[in-house]
Amino acid sequence: MSNDAGRKQFWRRNVSRVPGSIQHVYGAQHPPFDPQLHGTLTKSVLKHPTTPVKLKKTTTFQEFESNTSDAWDVGEDDDELLAMAAENLNSNVVMETAKQVIQNHTKLQEQSKHQASQQEEESFVLDETQSLSSHENKIGKSASESSIPKISGEKHTLQRQQSVPQQTSIPVMLKMADQAISCGSELNEREAFRVEKFKQLLAGPNTDLDELRKLSWSGVPKSVRSITWKLLTGYLPANVERRESTLKRKQKEYFAFIEQYYSSRNDDTNQSTYRQIHIDVPRMSPESLILQPVVTEVFERILFIWAIRHPASGYVQGINDLVTPFFVVFLSDYIDEEVEVENADVSSLPEEVLRNIEADSYWCMSKLLDGIQDNYTFAQPGIQRKVKMLEELVSRIDDQVHSHLQQYEVEYLQFAFRWMNNLLMRELPLRCTIRLWDTYQSEPEGFSHFHLYVCAAFLVRWRKDILEEKDFHGLLIFLQNLPTEHWKDEDMSVLLAEAYRLKFAFADAPNHYKK
Repeated sequence: MSNDAGRKQFWRRNVSRVPGSIQHVYGAQHPPFDPQLHGTLTKSVLKHPTTPVKLKKTTTFQEFESNTSDAWDVGEDDDELLAMAAENLNSNVVMETAKQVIQNHTKLQEQSKHQASQQEEESFVLDETQSLSSHENKIGKSASESSIPKISGEKHTLQRQQSVPQQTSIPVMLKMADQAISCGSELNEREAFRVEKFKQLLAGPNTDLDELRKLSWSGVPKSVRSITWKLLTGYLPANVERRESTLKRKQKEYFAFIEQYYSSRNDDTNQSTYRQIHIDVPRMSPESLILQPVVTEVFERILFIWAIRHPASGYVQGINDLVTPFFVVFLSDYIDEEVEVENADVSSLPEEVLRNIEADSYWCMSKLLDGIQDNYTFAQPGIQRKVKMLEELVSRIDDQVHSHLQQYEVEYLQFAFRWMNNLLMRELPLRCTIRLWDTYQSEPEGFSHFHLYVCAAFLVRWRKDILEEKDFHGLLIFLQNLPTEHWKDEDMSVLLAEAYRLKFAFADAPNHYKK
């Protein structure tokens, strides 16, 4: 009896890990659990009876099964594991990220439901109209088969119109209008609330940059994006009283560089640099904006002065694209909201305004490049290293995609080099790039470190399409021409949330990068 009792107690010893018990899997595919979020889930699971029931006739296997079935219960062992995992997690960050993702998905679901209801109501009205027109051309067989009398001409038409509920279309249209107004008002209220939070934060005597980064991670409202970017890049000081003097000093300093260096653009030592800039600028997008002569001159001056003042790298193709988001954001402060910035007539702006936009764009681009300059030095070692890290990261996240690319001999450098060199600007619409940079400037090392996880999430986002391609040329053409032209802020929010999840799982686990 003592031996039997010992065997029955073997699986219930008070240890944190029991052979055969279910263990949570952590990694890119399974983010860590937060006990605050998942505590109710584990506790709500019903436990199986742990006391074995003695049968009159039991086989050896049945006895073994009854004695060991409690090893698979969800009980104290799992609670202890969750508690152990929680010790190494920043629960506030997880909660904040989860809340943001839930809000994004809720917003998307509400929009999809609203669109579906609109389509359903429109189809209902259309069906009623088609039914009306079709019945006008028909004559009923009999009074028993149809409630419509056999009358032709105007009386028949009038009678058919009366047979349709006369108040159907009006309530439907009113309901659709009410829904559109309510949805729009909710969005306007939410946006107005966020704008007010930004303005309150920016109006203080000393702006709390940490709080500003938290607010900006989910996107910056257009009306305050210009000042927010200048603060987040470090171009402007947090102290409100020093901002005006700093702007004037930096703008004056930039145009002193113009007077000192720009006249040397045709010298033998600088001619090749200026020629390459002169070739690359017209190739940029949006063409309707860049090809305006006054804008082309602005970009050429910015890029040439930066190249002269940074001889370690000089000008490298790809740097030219990094000016565009800053220029467009700062330009939008002086363009009517009804006018798309890409279609704005920049030559109509006062000369002083255009000079200030040019100087601000130069300094903000310089601040950005200070953190990723190794991407553009000789042989571009920063990009080479990041592409290799991306390859190893994807092999951990989605080995099927990684193996598929290897099977058809697609090298990561063949498509991801441009992702690193241009910071995905050639892969995304400009509006999405601006939204992406809201988050990059809110993240520590956003343009270098966090960009790696965005690229990984971006690649895995297309896994279905990638796996459907069965040859080298098809894969390469697809990866170099990804269909993102219709992407919106909602798509970027989902991509950034996934990138953050990958960063949370992998950033503090360097062994995940190594094979």
